[in-house]
Amino acid sequence: MLKKRWKINEIENEYLISSLADSLSISDVLAKLLILRNITDFDKAKTFFRPSLDFLYNPFLMDGMEIATYRVIQALTENQLICIYGDYDVDGTCSTALLYLFLKELGANVEFYIPKRLTEGYGISKSAIDYVKDRGTALLISVDCGITAIEEAEYVKELGIDLIICDHHQPKEKIPNALAVLDPLKPNCNYPFKYLSGAGVAFKLAQGVAERIGKRDLPFKYLDLVSLAAAADIVSLVDENRVLVKEGINLINTNPRPGIEALMESSNNKHGSLTSGQIVFTIAPRINAVGRLGDAERAVQLLITDEKDKAFELAKVLESENYQRRKIDEDTFDNALEILENSSEENYGAAIILHQEKWHPGVIGIVASRLVERYYRPTIMLTTVDGVAKGSARSISNFNIYEALKKCEDLLIHFGGHKAAAGLAVELENIDEFKLKFNQIVKESISEEDLSPEIHIDSKLKFSEITPKFLRIIEQFAPFGPGNMRPVFLSEGVEVTNTPRIVGTNHLVMSLKQAGCDRNFDAIGFKMGEYLNMVNNHSSVIDIVYNIDKSERDGRIFTQLKLKDLKIKENN
Repeated sequence: MLKKRWKINEIENEYLISSLADSLSISDVLAKLLILRNITDFDKAKTFFRPSLDFLYNPFLMDGMEIATYRVIQALTENQLICIYGDYDVDGTCSTALLYLFLKELGANVEFYIPKRLTEGYGISKSAIDYVKDRGTALLISVDCGITAIEEAEYVKELGIDLIICDHHQPKEKIPNALAVLDPLKPNCNYPFKYLSGAGVAFKLAQGVAERIGKRDLPFKYLDLVSLAAAADIVSLVDENRVLVKEGINLINTNPRPGIEALMESSNNKHGSLTSGQIVFTIAPRINAVGRLGDAERAVQLLITDEKDKAFELAKVLESENYQRRKIDEDTFDNALEILENSSEENYGAAIILHQEKWHPGVIGIVASRLVERYYRPTIMLTTVDGVAKGSARSISNFNIYEALKKCEDLLIHFGGHKAAAGLAVELENIDEFKLKFNQIVKESISEEDLSPEIHIDSKLKFSEITPKFLRIIEQFAPFGPGNMRPVFLSEGVEVTNTPRIVGTNHLVMSLKQAGCDRNFDAIGFKMGEYLNMVNNHSSVIDIVYNIDKSERDGRIFTQLKLKDLKIKENN
């Protein structure tokens, strides 16, 4: 098992903790959690606990918004054909559905196009541009892609089509020559929040159009799609994203559109209690599956339909595709493990770089993430598509994989992404040289300590402090995600009160108590079955690191500790 480092987040100013606790009538632990999230006074706390649509930024602060909204309204007025060009993941399909539904409601002549992952790949392609040209498209709006489409933007222009790019990915040195480029990360864009999802940028365009035509509230009915995209794309859930996701999840829980309702039912999610975590682990994989194995247009059709019967039929398709995806995923993972067990330094040094020509391109990103979880190394998985090695890269917390790939640019056909994840393509004859160069970059950039996963602990906590009021306030910290992760606690000197056991696929379950508290807590450690021998003695005393969550059994909801790590108490 990987040995993890525990690091407690400290706040030097103890007076700030007690002062905030007093002003909000909460415990010092809760006050510390807020301060760690840069919430240091009553007003900031009010904004955090009561996010409102009134806090959203003016869309016209985004560079390019004036001309983009003007051009969309012109297309509406003149009944020109608009094509929404999306991507095959959750963010891309939700972005596409959002703008399609919004424009359709305004009476637009609008279609959408989703490239096929296996034959077209990511982003805008010339073949797709030819297709939309033949359809008579006058305005092409890309969503969740396009920021690196330099040649493609020129080609669109040559064909007499206007192009609006809505993206949230990191631009390269050159910006595409489009009519308008909406991307908060674009140089000289003064939009105050830089971490929108692709659907978030599409929503801002809808907001801008709606304000110009006097229908300001219309885009808010599509916040459910923004929340799905933002949670699934693991964007930072602070500031504007926090408002968008919280309001969107509320919309899903009170009035889900047919497609989302069907997805919730097929993934066994209880109506009215969907969380950002459930989106990530149950809803998102089903939407992604149809794009990984086939045509993601089916995901868009599911999201835009207003017919319940059609929604449930399409949800069955997504369920079937997800089942197939899991089988392929597992076979690929097992194959990768087998290679690594007999691997040389070039495959498994400071980084993991694997290439097999027959791996399914739709699952290698998932498998790369699983390998990072297991070995905690920057990982690249490559397969062969049309005589070229194409693949996915996933990173660890202290390593910017995008910048590392940039240093290998001379060996790559193309690449794109961000610090945590990227896509790339390399000529087959350059793979070995690329492996050596990338591994050398990793060796020079990170220390041995960086290759040991670190658990950041928000606060020590005694079981006696887990009161009903404490739990109610913790729930109000949601939605959880990057920038506002579910709080991590350390409880020391905890006793195991039953015989621990393994359930499901290697999950450790047990009951715990601590001196000074008359209540026992159930605990589960997902994929922590290897710890069983450490705690199988009733007299075991351990230190645990965990989140506090809720679970349901026999119709009863109860508090459950979700273990992240544990250690036998020293000097026990």
